[in-house]
Amino acid sequence: MAAFDHLIIGSGINALVAAAMLSRKGDSVLVVEREDRVGGCMYTSDAVTLPGFHHDVMAATFVLFLTSPAYAGLAEDLAEHGLAFCHSAHPTAALRPDGSNLVLGMDRAANVAAFNACGAGDGDQHAADVGAIEADADFLFALLGQPLWSRQALMLLAKQAWKKGLGPLKTWFGEALEPSRGWLETRYASADVQALWAAWVLHVGLTPEATYGGQMSRVIAFALEAAGAPVVKGGAGQAAAAFRSLIEAKGGVVRTGVEATKIIVEKGRAIGIETAQEEKILAKNIIASTAPGQLYDGLLAGQSQPETTKKYRHGRGNFQLHYALDGAVEWQSAGLEDVALIHLTDGIDAVSKSSNEAERGMLPAVPTICVGQPNRLDPGRCPEGKAILWLQIPDAPSAIKGDAAGQIETVPDWTEEMREAFADRIEGILSRHIKNWDRIKLKRRAYSPRDLEQMNVNLVGGDPYGGACTLDQFFVWRPVAGQVNNGTSVKNLYHIGASTHPGPGLGGGSGLNVAKGLGA
Repeated sequence: MAAFDHLIIGSGINALVAAAMLSRKGDSVLVVEREDRVGGCMYTSDAVTLPGFHHDVMAATFVLFLTSPAYAGLAEDLAEHGLAFCHSAHPTAALRPDGSNLVLGMDRAANVAAFNACGAGDGDQHAADVGAIEADADFLFALLGQPLWSRQALMLLAKQAWKKGLGPLKTWFGEALEPSRGWLETRYASADVQALWAAWVLHVGLTPEATYGGQMSRVIAFALEAAGAPVVKGGAGQAAAAFRSLIEAKGGVVRTGVEATKIIVEKGRAIGIETAQEEKILAKNIIASTAPGQLYDGLLAGQSQPETTKKYRHGRGNFQLHYALDGAVEWQSAGLEDVALIHLTDGIDAVSKSSNEAERGMLPAVPTICVGQPNRLDPGRCPEGKAILWLQIPDAPSAIKGDAAGQIETVPDWTEEMREAFADRIEGILSRHIKNWDRIKLKRRAYSPRDLEQMNVNLVGGDPYGGACTLDQFFVWRPVAGQVNNGTSVKNLYHIGASTHPGPGLGGGSGLNVAKGLGA
């Protein structure tokens, strides 16, 4: 007999959402995680730079979770188990090379006024853009938060067609496929407003020229203005701890240091797993929160698998840089002190150039830099009077063909020397914007795409988005065109995670969808 109703491989956000929903239902649940901690990319450590400085090594901002159906269903329970968020009234800003900046607040009227001051009509356009997302929020978030290949999704589309009419619905879908560049260059006159939104498309695994990037950017603009850019009190790892506490309180079992090596299949049905410790664990349902390669080439090696998984493409890598500082940052430009996330970029062309260089295997000459100031939201992240910075560079190649600036000697695989040389380039850009940099810098720690993959096997090539998010392998085609929602060709085996619909981020959507499909 099966030992558990549900066995979940991996412990990222989707796995934890599924485990929480199913254990709360009263089903027996086992989560197995190969690392010695749960959480996947939700990881906080005080061993990154100096003692007392708590760094979110990978995921940091939880706006997509806070606005997700998964959080809506689990918020009260998670709060009881210690999950709390810290906020800033200023979620994001763009800082350009000349020192000019534009800050987004959470007051729409104030944003409209600020944008109109930058460019004639830009504030009114912002109100129209986020207002349109707000008006369609129920439809959009329902579409992104449930299985797409389903009667429910068809009925949702039919209801929207009835509401709008077929002609307007066709127009709506056409505009939704617009690239971010097209959206920004045809709607906004101000280079500062364009710069504010230009880099956000990178955070959904796209580029300024990618199809549907404009719509995803508008969704992010709406979410940031409405919910901000919250961080978890105590660090992202505290979110994982809250999930674990909830799961175990409901009778679920979480085991770390247990690596699943094989999914046992009998007569076309998944019945359990084998582990690296030569243990066999049986369950009625197996839920794999893995990249496609981990699932089909590893756990199901020797079993039938979709031929098209061989064509599945992973996207650009991610580069992380963390600083322990001996005091507050004094920005050269005013108004940035309490901004949660600041992008250092000159706008659309700069973002396009850096992402294109990375996609071609080059170290970007001027990478797009996202700077987080978590201690400004959550002072407990570091000793009193100190500070930390969290830097994410979404433009790092997984395999390296050269340096776009012609300054760093490269080899195909990331080395420590290349990592530090690239970190020097990033720090050089950052430090020009900070008055007291030389006085406050204490220690830094860099993580290359290779380092991140070694920390989390699902970050293939350092790709944090579970695979390229281009249209051909997104929505109903994610991860492959032949896969229907989260089902697989093996009965009772479900595939979740960033590589499946609704894709990357901390929304937990695929875990929620499978849990609901199993009766949660």
